[in-house]
Amino acid sequence: MRKNYFLTAWLWALAVSLSFAQRIPTPKEHFGFEIGEDYKLATYTATDAYFRKLAELSDRVKFVEIGPTEEGRQMPMMIITSPENHKKLDRYKEISQLLGRAEISEAEAKKLVVEGKPVVWIDGGLHSTETVGSHQLIPTYYELVSSNDPEILRFLDDLIILMVQVNPDGQEIVTNWYMGPTDLKKRNMNSPYMYQKYVGHDNNRDFFMMNMKETTNTSLQQYVEWLPQIIYNHHQTSPAGTVVAGPPYRDPFNHVFDPLIMTSLDGVGAAMINRLNAEGRPGYTRLGGSVFSSWWNGGLRTTPYFHNMIGILTEITGGPTPSEIPLVPERLIPTHATPFPIEPQKWSFKQSIDYSVSLNMAILDFASRNADALLYNFYKMGKNSIDRGNMDHWTKYPKRSAAVQAAFEKSKEKKSADDPEMAYYGMRSGLPVQFFDSVFRDPNLRDPRGYILPADQADFGTATRFVNALIKSGIKVHKASAAFTVNGKNYPAGSYVVKSAQAFRPHVLDMFEPQDHPNDFQYPGGPPIRPYDAAGWSLALQMGVEFDRILEGFDGPFEAIPYGQVQAFTPSKLPSGSGFLIDARANNAFIAVNDLLKSGVDVYRTTSATSGMPAGSFHVSGGKAVLDKAAKEFGVKMVASSRPSGSVKIKPARIALFDHYGGSMPSGWVRWMMEQYHFPFQVIYPQEIDNGNLKSKYDVILFIGAGAPGTIRSWGGMPKAEDIDAQYHKLLGVLTKDKSVPQLKKFMEDGGHVVAVGASTSFAFDLGLPVSNALVEKLQDGRERPLPGDKFYVPGSILKAQLDSSSSANWGMGSTANMVFNNSPVFTLAPSAAIQGVKPIAWFGTDSPLVSGWAWGEGYLKNGVVAFEAPIGKGKFYAFGPEITFRAQAHNTFKMLFNQLYLK
Repeated sequence: MRKNYFLTAWLWALAVSLSFAQRIPTPKEHFGFEIGEDYKLATYTATDAYFRKLAELSDRVKFVEIGPTEEGRQMPMMIITSPENHKKLDRYKEISQLLGRAEISEAEAKKLVVEGKPVVWIDGGLHSTETVGSHQLIPTYYELVSSNDPEILRFLDDLIILMVQVNPDGQEIVTNWYMGPTDLKKRNMNSPYMYQKYVGHDNNRDFFMMNMKETTNTSLQQYVEWLPQIIYNHHQTSPAGTVVAGPPYRDPFNHVFDPLIMTSLDGVGAAMINRLNAEGRPGYTRLGGSVFSSWWNGGLRTTPYFHNMIGILTEITGGPTPSEIPLVPERLIPTHATPFPIEPQKWSFKQSIDYSVSLNMAILDFASRNADALLYNFYKMGKNSIDRGNMDHWTKYPKRSAAVQAAFEKSKEKKSADDPEMAYYGMRSGLPVQFFDSVFRDPNLRDPRGYILPADQADFGTATRFVNALIKSGIKVHKASAAFTVNGKNYPAGSYVVKSAQAFRPHVLDMFEPQDHPNDFQYPGGPPIRPYDAAGWSLALQMGVEFDRILEGFDGPFEAIPYGQVQAFTPSKLPSGSGFLIDARANNAFIAVNDLLKSGVDVYRTTSATSGMPAGSFHVSGGKAVLDKAAKEFGVKMVASSRPSGSVKIKPARIALFDHYGGSMPSGWVRWMMEQYHFPFQVIYPQEIDNGNLKSKYDVILFIGAGAPGTIRSWGGMPKAEDIDAQYHKLLGVLTKDKSVPQLKKFMEDGGHVVAVGASTSFAFDLGLPVSNALVEKLQDGRERPLPGDKFYVPGSILKAQLDSSSSANWGMGSTANMVFNNSPVFTLAPSAAIQGVKPIAWFGTDSPLVSGWAWGEGYLKNGVVAFEAPIGKGKFYAFGPEITFRAQAHNTFKMLFNQLYLK
């Protein structure tokens, strides 16, 4: 009987297993082809249906929608774990939050570590032409939901797995485009439009600002709801001669990290490469084998580091069109970076999919085997951050190390270079400890205990936008319920307070403090190593937010805002009266003005300071309903006033925003900005410019980033008209000096304005304006060449410029401004410039304008003009070299664009 019982039980389990497997359709059964089959891609519509179908059929997965995309689709998240774990899902989420926020005792944390389950996030599809990322989700999902392999069952028992398609719109756009041609050899990724409605590839540059809906949805899950210990972000492509690039990454890493982040990256990276090596899958490169570092904040896998989470990026080769691993001789030699090289060979999409699934399993295996350590270390890093925020602490920035050395060099301890005792210092036993103390115990150089954002600053609306970016990122923010005083300064009720004694302290410091990127060269005296993305980005500085750094512990009538609760603009009150002044220093003022103009209300701008408001402030009579809405919804402040003398009437300009085939990310950001601030506009393409008659349709044409002749670099190249549908023909073309520039010149001569930002400022040379490149050196033969990188290099950083405060281009700006500078154009005005009416708008007044980031040879910038205006006929040309609209983050310089968008 006992034998029959066990036989019956075994047969029942087998039947259930077979029945379960039969109920779960394979990807091929659903899609009609094998995922990874050459020349085949799955639409998001079909993928979403598969995600939902399996969730209905399996008790291992819960399908949830985490928010809408910019095109209105719903973003999916599949929560995958064992049926038993699903019964306690809310508890496991709570444990992850408690450990991640570290506001509990160590004893409590250790109990939760035993009770809890690590949370692992795996995503795909962010960059939609990187099709391995979106498609690897499908077989991974199927395996986790259907397989009864012991390893898979262990993962389900030990872990909570979150799988997310982070750009549904893009998968639909790219797949529909790629699958369009029936001729397989004509299938390509060269879509006419970007694969995210506004910003395309820059959707992975938005994870501390969170302007896009997709980014906000993702961040709220990661930093407010689930707080995963590991976040795996799939990308492509790998360096030539490899299959995949992954962790650990090259130096530098950001100095605000807890050291456990970097050593944890080593651990996960080792598990990933070991699994591939054990499976006989060569071609993984790491460290200096790729360009990726852990310095920058703002990407889906890098922002987690600032939240004590292990962010993983892989860049893999391959795609639906068959490719090959090229021969790169130096990659054939085994090194620490690439210990198992791959030989040149043909490569299929399916091979890349298989690699990606293996890498997913490697991460899940690591998390399963190291569950207790993952959870405890997550708590420990948060607790370390809280402790550092509650004590005197000095972050070890490169400039501090340099200051120690400089103090020694100037001291009496310094011996002659010929003195035998010099061998003692710096070579055998280091420097005397007092030189360390002179810097790293200097109370003035401590990290702040917190930051106060006064509610009475002129542009508190932008300060609120900044605070909301912090809140979406899981930062604890307090709001003052009453007036208070700190260090003798009075602050009004409604001010925001951000203390550094919190688990995500690295992110707090990174958003307020300047970045100090180390000098990084290929070899001493050699060319610089380009940072992966930006070198400096301090969000509060980009946005022009006013805040005070508080070095001592402080308290007050502060109420904690619940995690993730986004703040409305602080409403103001419309004063009584018939005429009103609106402060031009507030960016939200432009929303009110554009709504007033749209409703037909007369609007004027002041030409001098009045009633405590600067020149360029707005005056209106009437439109009270619009003003009342602006005051309540956008916090626009205004005072009752009669119209000041000298005010000039404005009207909305007919605005054209330049774009091109394939889409421009800088233009896309501005398209989004214009919508947020209620500016009406049209998008214009090269052929329309070449056809002329521009002034009959437009008053202002904006060129943001590339656009001027020779500056457009379309990712996939410009297709031939005969190879694409007729509806896209209007997008084709590039601007030329012979055909396009004369039409633009005619437009300005007729009274139009051209505003060029970044690369498109090269129009100045095409137009023959009396300006030249300031960043050049003269050779012995008298020729000029751009300064080489070993003499001058300023990648993505924040620099301070002087402004002509009398210029209407700078109304509401003040006398200086922090600007985002990315090896941007800098000009010298010829002696004849003033005679021709060319005026500088902004320039660098010192030889050390760096505020945040990395500037090598910044002395070359002194007196360089970064913005100017030039009259051309009845119109004007405006040039802004720095990125004044950078990724819709640089709120501090938005007004330099907005001021040009009205007619006087």
